[in-house]
Amino acid sequence: MTISTIRSRIQRKDRGSVFTPSDFLAVGSRTSIDKALSRLAQDGLIRRLSQGVYDYPKISPRFGPLSPNLDDVADAIVRKDGHKLQIPPSRAANLLGLTNQVLANSVYLTNGRTRTRQVGQTSITLKQAAPKNLVAAGTTAGTVFQALRYVGATGSMIRLCTALLSRSARLMPRISSSKARRRPLGCNRSLSASLKLCKIWTKSPNYPLRIGPSSF
Repeated sequence: MTISTIRSRIQRKDRGSVFTPSDFLAVGSRTSIDKALSRLAQDGLIRRLSQGVYDYPKISPRFGPLSPNLDDVADAIVRKDGHKLQIPPSRAANLLGLTNQVLANSVYLTNGRTRTRQVGQTSITLKQAAPKNLVAAGTTAGTVFQALRYVGATGSMIRLCTALLSRSARLMPRISSSKARRRPLGCNRSLSASLKLCKIWTKSPNYPLRIGPSSF
């Protein structure tokens, strides 16, 4: 009964979904869930990525099972412990087009303990961070705040970007939505361009600017 229920739930998910036994606790005991997931992995329906972490892999007609999205893997790892997940400032700035620097390793900030998990040939590092570095973790706003940390934000620049975020909110879904989770930390071109403009304005003779309700 447990294995058929879990199989049904997994098959209703999108290909590429990542999960842990904790995501199925409503179905049965932890022991029965572990056995069911192990059996489904042996049957080839799901794939074991790391200890206690599985995915319902995307399949390429040409290449077979594709590599998992590491953001989704990291999210699943911290989700089972009820912890927060945030990307580091340099990656946020890169995603928003404010820098070309790319991290060689997959590093994430969390309020849990520091640890490293191996996923295939790639390692995921979760680094314990102070609460101030986890503000709005997992949301578009959190990504912007991290980018501001990287470029060196002033109070006026933060207010400007907050206004831009409010203006762009209808175009940018929260990370908690199912579609956004598959692209957890992306942004649209409008906000990226606006943030670049923020960076330019902070260096202009007219800076700082006053931001109010009628600014846009």
